[in-house]
This record gives sequence, structure tokens and C-alpha cells, in this order.
Amino acid sequence: MCGIAGAINLDWETIPSLNRRLAVMNQLQIHRGPDGEGIWQHPSQHIGFAHRRLSIIDLNTGSQPMTDQGGNWLTYNGEIYNYLELRQELGYKNFRTNSDTEVILQAYRKWGMDCVNHLRGMFAFALWDESNQTLFCARDRFGIKPFYYTVVDKVLYFASEAKALLPFLKNIETDLEGFKDYLTFQFCLAGKTLFKGINELLPGHVLTVVNGNVSIKRYWEVYYNLDFDHTAKYFEEQIRSLLCESVDLHMRSDVPIGAYVSGGLDSSIVASLANQKSDDQFLGFTGKFSLSEDYDESKYARELAGWSGFELHELDITATDFIENIRKVIYHLDYPVAGPGSFPQYMISQLASKYRKVVLGGQGADEIFGGYTRYLIAYFEQCIKGAIDGTMHSGNFIVTYESIIPNLTALRKYKPMLKEFWRDGLFEDIDRRYFRLINRAPSLGNEINWETLGNYSPFETFQEIFLAENVGQESYFDSMTHFDFKTLLPALLQIEDRVSMAHGLESRVPFLDHPLVELAATIPANIKFKDGTMKQVLKNSMYNYLPESISHRQDKMGFPVPLVEWMQIDLNDFIYDIFSTKSALNRNLVNSKLILKSLDKENKFGRKIWGLLCLELWHQEFHDQHYAYRKIID
Repeated sequence: MCGIAGAINLDWETIPSLNRRLAVMNQLQIHRGPDGEGIWQHPSQHIGFAHRRLSIIDLNTGSQPMTDQGGNWLTYNGEIYNYLELRQELGYKNFRTNSDTEVILQAYRKWGMDCVNHLRGMFAFALWDESNQTLFCARDRFGIKPFYYTVVDKVLYFASEAKALLPFLKNIETDLEGFKDYLTFQFCLAGKTLFKGINELLPGHVLTVVNGNVSIKRYWEVYYNLDFDHTAKYFEEQIRSLLCESVDLHMRSDVPIGAYVSGGLDSSIVASLANQKSDDQFLGFTGKFSLSEDYDESKYARELAGWSGFELHELDITATDFIENIRKVIYHLDYPVAGPGSFPQYMISQLASKYRKVVLGGQGADEIFGGYTRYLIAYFEQCIKGAIDGTMHSGNFIVTYESIIPNLTALRKYKPMLKEFWRDGLFEDIDRRYFRLINRAPSLGNEINWETLGNYSPFETFQEIFLAENVGQESYFDSMTHFDFKTLLPALLQIEDRVSMAHGLESRVPFLDHPLVELAATIPANIKFKDGTMKQVLKNSMYNYLPESISHRQDKMGFPVPLVEWMQIDLNDFIYDIFSTKSALNRNLVNSKLILKSLDKENKFGRKIWGLLCLELWHQEFHDQHYAYRKIID
């Protein structure tokens, strides 16, 4: 696991002080690779790569950036899990190292840009093809590994983290469309970031520079071509086979492996499988908030550890931890994204890094198998509509109100969401209904200076993704999970990458293996979501690998943070001071005076104050440090 960076002049002219620019990007990403660094510069000085290295596998891996001795150079971040199989398939007799880095170089020599379709893993890389004078960059299918880029004065810069690009911007400004996306979803859509001028290469896409022209295209898509010819038992067997294979591949390492264990279904499956396939060195890591049982699921993590027979390390996370670390979390994230779970995940990654260099996690299963409670809310309304209209059996996705009722206990803590969902009425088109479920902007009022944000509509971008052609419109369930797969999942993976790399820790996610994802997309919703039971087919498939207390759970919380309770006592002064600085009180987009007046009005599991707090800390960490970033390079 590493950090990559580079620069190319689009006019093929010399980049002044190229070595210095590459060194600056390396330094800003030093946490991603504390074990070494490298820089390559083309003799013409119009292109160069940088690399930070985190050593995981004790092999003859060679250094990066790496060359194939034929003029091609590569800087690469990630893990290619099928690199051993590719070495055989390539038939190349003269490998100089045992690394997956060299496998990518040789795969490119054989297959050209189509090499990405042969890679099974997580990756982001840039490859300079000397003979064709082409820059070829790629990001893995799901966005597990990051890739950001910007163009300033005819130079394209790229890096693993957006902060490494900040010294080259003339000003650090907020992207207003990205900002509007964040207020709506708490993440950005369509490759935008919160930094004006900085974009991310979308998952499953490649970026090329040929003759100074930058082009981006998709190389992989997930298609929801539903398979009605097979039974639930068939899919359960296929899931079990593919997931076991994926865990095997993800455990390729010469160092002992651990796992995040939240006590939920997904991380428990991964940890249980990994423990069975490892020696007695396997470790689990979990966190809790002892303040209340509403914020503590550690008993389930302990049950799994005892049932499976592995050692579990626990961390009791406190308000003091929040005060001491939340600024670090925002710094490492580059910009705010998703919910409060990034904070406890940062703390658990810090704990895990004391014992392991590689951990496995359960990220991705909710999006591919349907694990979010809001899907149940959406179908609850659909059942009511179907019962009234007499269309209970139209479409493969429909569940009956008789079958869904026993599962509604999962909504016990979601009454505020139900109230908001139905506040503006019922039975709209499915895209508008789901948008209302995930839209967080209505909770914001005059705290945001809306008139400054322009006419951009996040809903229109939402529709483009929600109603995409690769998803059959007969399935409400698939449309919902597809949107989350394309948008929320990359946001969560941004967190997964940053909070682990902040501590020199590599996080791997076995559910995000493309054979498994492609299979899941073909499973009809009435099998995935049978009778309104979330992730039913996954539960049935992996039943024998879990204690019943976990496989039958309906109350998974998703790692909520007791922010509201802490604000009443421990965090009151801390948060008040953040919004009371001179800079905070003079922001163009946010009214901190009104935020201060609403601090005591947040709902228990609300995310309004969380989102606004993260925005202000982001401004303080980056916008207010603009001159410091410019000074690094000047």
C-alpha cells in the first residue's frame, strides 16, 4: 500500500523544478508510505512520477517508480491479488522481481490498456508509455484506491490524496456544485470534490494523455441483468464459493493479518472466514462508546471472537479522543465525506496499526446485497401503495405487506427518518421517493447561504445515476442499491483508505471482488430481499460461519457516535469555540452565528451538526492554510 503522484506538461514542455514538485507531493503523502520513497523524471523533464512505499510483503519487490527496461515507467498503489496467476498467464520468463508492480508493467506490454480488465484487486496507477508517448492512468472498479487530479498552467498533476495537489492551485476555493452535493448527500457526485479545480478519477475509469489531450473513459460497469433461471439455493452456493475464494486471495501476505469486527453481519463473515484460513495469529479489532448501550455493539464482536476462537482487541472511545483527533480525521480525509463513522474508524485503525500492517473489513456488502434500513422504509411505502392499488405482485421486487410486517422492528430507531420521508406526501415516482429518503438538505435552513450556490441541481445528477441504463427499471431495489454502490460506497471507501493509511495500515475489502459483485447484480431482488429481510441471501449463504446471535440480528446500528450527548457536556465548549473563531464567523457559504444558536437542537442520531462541524474544520485545516500550502512550492 502506497502513495502515488506525478505531473505531465500537456504541451510537452519542461516543467520547472520538476524534482521539487514531485518531492513536495511525496512529503504531503509521507504517512501513506513510511518505508521508502522514489522519484522518476523523464530526460525531457516534461513528465515525472513520485512514490511513497508501505512495505507489506517481504519479497524481492523492487522499487518504485518501476521500469520494464523498455521505456515504460509505472507508479502504482494497491494490491493485485491474482498476480501469481497473471505471471503464469503472461508466460514472461524474465521477471526481475516477485512484485505485482512488475506484473502490471508486463500485462500492459501484452494487452495494452486492456490490461485493467485482467487485474483482480484494488489499484490506482499511472504508466508512461515511451514508445507511444502516452500517459495511461487507471483506478480499480470500485474506487478502493484513490486517484485525484488537477490541471494548472497546462500541467496535469495527480496524486493519491487531494492535499498533495493543493500547493499547485492558485487559490484554495470551494467547488460550489460539490458543496451542494455534500449538503444533500454528505458526499460529492460525478467525480467532483469539495476543492474547486480538483477532481477524482471515477471508479472503473481510465485517464489518458495523448498529444496533450486528456480523455477519460469507463472500462468496467456492473449490469443488473437479472437471472430468473436459478434458485435461491444456487445463488447461495455461488456466493459462498466466490466469497471464500476472495478471502483466500485477500489473505496473500507475508505478515500476519487482522480484521475490523463491528459485530455486524459483514465484518463478522469476513473475520470468521479469515480466522478459519489463518494460523493462531489472527486478531480482531473493535470499538465502542461505553456512554450508552445505544452506542455499544461490542458484545456482538466478543461473541464472534469467542465463537470463532480469535483474540479481540477493544477500544473504548471517549469525548477526549474526539477533541484530540477530529482535526486529524478531517485532515486525512482531505474533505468531509459521509457520516460520523469516520471518527471511530480512525481510532480503531490506530489501535490495529499497533499490532498489524494488514486488516480485512466488510465494506461493500450493504451496497451489493441490500443492507441499509432505508431500503426497508422504501419498500414499506411500496407495500402500502401496492395494497391500495391492487398491484401487490407487479414487478419482481414487490414484497407483501403481510411478509414485511415482522421485519419492521428494524425501523424502531428510524422514526425521525420515517417522519421526514413522509413529510411531503406519499407515492411519488420512485426516483423522487428515494431522493427524499437520502436528501439531508431539508434539515439545513439559514445556516447555509443558499443564494450563493448557483442553480446546479443535485437531483438531476442523482437521476442520471439512479435511472442509469445498466439497471432494469422494473426493480426499485436494484435502482436504490445501484445508486449507493456508485456514490455512497466510494465515499465510504475514501474513509476506509484514509483512516487506515493515516496510520500506515493497509485495509482490504474481500466483498469487493468483481466476480462476486457481478454475480450479486444478477440476483433478483425477491431473493436478495426476501419478505423484506435485508441481505437475506447473504445470511442464508454464510449461516454456518456465524453464531445465531449475529446471523439473526435486526438491530445493527452502523457505528453511531454519541455526538449529541457529548455536546451537552464534554464537547460544548470545544464545538462552540470552533464556530466562534473570527474566520468561522466570516465564511461566505455558512452562517456560523446561526449554527451556534442551533447546537442544542440536534436530534439524537442527527447528522446536521456533524456535517457543519466537518465543513468548518475543513475550512480551518485547508482554506485558512492556503498561504502555507503555496509557500511549500514557492
